[in-house]
Amino acid sequence: MKGRIVAVATLIGLAGIGGVAQAQLRGHGGPVRGVAVSADGRVAASGSFDETAIRWSLTRNAAEQVLRFHEGAVNAIAILRDGRTVTAGEDGRIAVWTPGRAEPDRVWAEHKAPVVALAISADEATIASASWDRTIRLWSLAGAPARVLEGHTQNVNGVAFAPDGRLVSAGYDATLRIWPREREAAPVVTTLPTPLNAVAVAVDGEIVTAGADGKVYVVAPNGARAAEVEAGATPIIALAVSGDGRLVAAAGIRGAVAIIDRATRTVARTLVGPGLPVWSLAFLPDSHTLITGGTDRMVRRWNAATGEHVGSVVMGAPEDPLAAYAGDRGAEVFRACIACHTLAADQGPRAGPTLAGIFGRRIATAPGYHYSEALKKLDIVWTPETIARLFEVGPMTYTPGTKMPEQKITSAEDRQALVKFLERVTR
Repeated sequence: MKGRIVAVATLIGLAGIGGVAQAQLRGHGGPVRGVAVSADGRVAASGSFDETAIRWSLTRNAAEQVLRFHEGAVNAIAILRDGRTVTAGEDGRIAVWTPGRAEPDRVWAEHKAPVVALAISADEATIASASWDRTIRLWSLAGAPARVLEGHTQNVNGVAFAPDGRLVSAGYDATLRIWPREREAAPVVTTLPTPLNAVAVAVDGEIVTAGADGKVYVVAPNGARAAEVEAGATPIIALAVSGDGRLVAAAGIRGAVAIIDRATRTVARTLVGPGLPVWSLAFLPDSHTLITGGTDRMVRRWNAATGEHVGSVVMGAPEDPLAAYAGDRGAEVFRACIACHTLAADQGPRAGPTLAGIFGRRIATAPGYHYSEALKKLDIVWTPETIARLFEVGPMTYTPGTKMPEQKITSAEDRQALVKFLERVTR
């Protein structure tokens, strides 16, 4: 069912040593593409390449809801002051969710390409979306028709509202555009030396933007270039400004996050994680706690003032879910699948459905997972023979319409080992 909410039974993000809360929130089956924090700092939300969004309790370090609706990566996420969550995805759709409800309250589906960024106006009457269809759309929560802003000649990668209500957009065409509130007025266009990936606006209206050359560009509210800061040697893919305007966080493709003192235009410190791309950033209301989402599938928390993780942290890979099956050839074959599939019913789905109870089940019928219409039409029941056949000929051939990555197991012995392993652990 679209939008189905899947309960998460286990407490996520608690350390096994001394019961101390870790800096990570674990739950996504793919890279974390977007993060947001509520106005009171008690709730976070994250969107992932695994096609889900998760609402987190930051006071309990636990996942509260998993939201399934989008047919593709959830690229951007935002939280309204009344608690509603806004998600936007690779499928070009934007959904507004009330906590606890199984379906979105509202869906906008007018974009013709992936939506990659969201912004909420100060009065929370309008949501702005940036899309790779080269447009920005302004959506009225009161129900008025959307306003379409056109002018970028390449993908629009970022949007942010200024304190005075104007909208700022950043595009891969290397332009920053400041859109007036008046419908007929032309935007102020600032051309920068590099394609732009992100934009943020400080409380005083100063704009920061960044992109492929690793620099953060500071732009005055009138569009004039004010400064530039060397934040890293690789492209910057996410930006955030603290609520008090003192700090700018700039995340790079290699995983480091530069913390910039906006007053001095200098890098004050660098947050160093596991070395994987950091796709998203958000400050908590205290203006020094930062959450990040990245390729390691975690939401991490940092003290941006000191550069340290908040709580204890494990910098290595997540715990090995197959550690108990060491030496089992079938488990080793299944290792390629563990990022997308769980084995136990209480673990729920990830990017793919749980495999608990798979034998004897008709394809596309596992509860709690949104399947494509193409899969629902297939006449397949999962047995040792059909699972072996799936990996003999490949998912795209055996289950056309699947989003499962194409992979074959060419060895008949390995296919048999995988089937026997699944027969033991999924019943």
